[in-house]
Amino acid sequence: MRFAAIETSSEWCSAALWVDGEIASLEERASNRHSELVLPFLELLLQQAGLKAGQLDAVAFGAGPGAFTGLRIACGLAQGLAFARGLPVLGVSAFEAIAQESGAGRVIACIDARMREVYYSALEKRDGEWAEVVAARCVPPAAAVPPQGAGWMGCGSGFLVYPDFMKKSIAASRPEVHPTAHAIAQLAAPRLARGEGIDAALAAPVYLRDKVAFTAQELAQR
Repeated sequence: MRFAAIETSSEWCSAALWVDGEIASLEERASNRHSELVLPFLELLLQQAGLKAGQLDAVAFGAGPGAFTGLRIACGLAQGLAFARGLPVLGVSAFEAIAQESGAGRVIACIDARMREVYYSALEKRDGEWAEVVAARCVPPAAAVPPQGAGWMGCGSGFLVYPDFMKKSIAASRPEVHPTAHAIAQLAAPRLARGEGIDAALAAPVYLRDKVAFTAQELAQR
C-alpha cells in the first residue's frame, strides 16, 4: 500500500509518504506558510521514493480540530489529490495524532482554541489503537471534565497557554507535542487496510466550533 499523509492543523506543516510499511516525512514550522510548503513537501517525498501521485492508493489528512485555515488546506489538498485519481480519503483526529506522538499510553490532548477556550480529549491506548475516554470537545479550560484514573500525560499547545490545565490529573505535561503527518500515516495505515477510506467528496474537517472570533460587542463586554 502507498499513500500520502498531510497535516497542517497547527503552526507546523508536515507531509508523509507511506510505502509498504516504511514512512518518509518532512516537517517545518510554517507560521502562515502551510499552503506554500505542503505540496512541495509531498512532491519531494514522491520524487525521493521514485513515485508519481498517480501511483498512490489513498490520501490521509489531519482532520482537526485546529486552525481553521490549516484544516481547510489539508482537507482541500487531500480531496484534490484523490478526486483526480479516484482514491479513498481518510481524515485522522489531531488528538489521536498528538497521542501517537507522545509515546505515552494515556494522554490528555489539549489544543489552544483561542477565544479563551481549548479543544481537548482524553485518550487511552487499547489493543494498539487509541480509544476516547473523554470525547472531543471545545470548552473554557475551567469547564473541562478530567478523566478518571492516574498516569495521564498532558500534551499539546493548550498546556503552553494554560499551564495549570488538568494539573491535578496529569503526571507530566509536554506542550510541545503536536500532530504530525508521520503520526497521521501510522494511524491511517491499519484503517485504510480495513477499507475505512471514504469518497473524497465526503471528506471534511472537524472544527468542534464554528465561531472563529469575537464580535466587537463581545469584546467590549469582556
